Amino acid sequence: MLPQAEVVISLKAYDMARKAIESTYCGVCTIIERRQVRDEQTKISQQKEQVILENQPCRLSFEKAAAAEQTDTAAAVGQSVKLFLAPEVELKPGSKIIVEQNGRRFEYAASGEAAVYPSHQEIYLSLWRGWA
Repeated sequence: MLPQAEVVISLKAYDMARKAIESTYCGVCTIIERRQVRDEQTKISQQKEQVILENQPCRLSFEKAAAAEQTDTAAAVGQSVKLFLAPEVELKPGSKIIVEQNGRRFEYAASGEAAVYPSHQEIYLSLWRGWA
């Protein structure tokens, strides 16, 4: 077990790292999940979109924007997009994420589990194509 002084220094380091990362956030996101909602009048449950979180500070990172690759039918463009968020935000795979950054609006789906660190979390995104 670490001595008390080392634990305090370690917590300060995490706090400083988190502040540094959050200073790079230049966007906000809205997280939407599809959930079973029961209509109290008809007693019928159906899937509906529900906003889980709005105006959450974040940052999109475009890891590689490859040149268009020509195929027989059309040019395919590949891009890897990563979302940086606060570590306490819970984001389920398959959630719809609307990000507004640099004056533009993007719609994505969380493509997998988040990599959660003490200072932030990173989630790879894919283009939103609708609910599965």
